[in-house]
Amino acid sequence: MQCYHPANRHDRNATWSADNPECRWRAYDYEERINRDKASPDIFWLKDDSLSDMDNLPAPEVSAAEIVDDLEAALGQFRLIAAEAEALR
Repeated sequence: MQCYHPANRHDRNATWSADNPECRWRAYDYEERINRDKASPDIFWLKDDSLSDMDNLPAPEVSAAEIVDDLEAALGQFRLIAAEAEALR
């Protein structure tokens, strides 16, 4: 939030550099953006190292079980929200 400077965008300073590639605050100039494939606004420079190590991925059934757990938890949250909304009627 300190880097963002919501009150004055001209005070923003990038923290990313070639020497410091792990930092998240990066500024792009117009030429750099327009020269992207199809001038895509998708800007991605952070890399998830866990996704690049294909030998250490969990078994498909483990991933599927985690997805099911996440979806069931989300469904439970939506049920709570729906119940609270109904109670407010």
